[in-house]
Amino acid sequence: MDISCIVLAGGQGLRLGRNKALETIDGKSLIQRVVSSLSFFDSEIIVVTGAERIPLGLAGYSKLRIIADAYPGKSPLVGIYSGLLASDSFYNLVVACDMPFLNRALLTYMARLSAGFDVVLPRLGDRVEPLHAVYSKGCLEAIEGMFGQGSFSVNQLLNLVRVRYLEAEEISRFDPERLSFFNINTEADLRMARDMAKKDRSRV
Repeated sequence: MDISCIVLAGGQGLRLGRNKALETIDGKSLIQRVVSSLSFFDSEIIVVTGAERIPLGLAGYSKLRIIADAYPGKSPLVGIYSGLLASDSFYNLVVACDMPFLNRALLTYMARLSAGFDVVLPRLGDRVEPLHAVYSKGCLEAIEGMFGQGSFSVNQLLNLVRVRYLEAEEISRFDPERLSFFNINTEADLRMARDMAKKDRSRV
């Protein structure tokens, strides 16, 4: 499968008050958990960081590159754009660095749906998950046009390109509890994630 993976790690973690990528769950940092989940694709992994380079503990991954946001601190769309520019693949799986429970079966399904679309992403009711999606390099021209107009909205991009939405019924086949989209913003989220990881380990 010709697809690369892009991990967005340029957020400032304002609500948590520190760099959440380095917070640990079950012995691994968030960024390590995400990269480990993506490594089964055996594809290039691009980690997009902010202007400040912080050691991420990812030296063991041979197909990994770390790059900086083109416009640090602007929006996740800049991270997506930066990753697409750097990628060697036309299709790219994009996830945030603070999603500790990625579902490999769901990610694989999304990747296989990508042909013929610019974006493939989950939709639950009125809510979409743009930081758990497949983006093609076909988005680059539209994104550049948006930047030229001063717009950095991922949702606006979705109105300009060909989108394949995964609806709730499709998602439930792989991830009925929707844990794929659980992300860390607060101390409460972090405690909940650690509790969930402990329960998973106890079932093994």
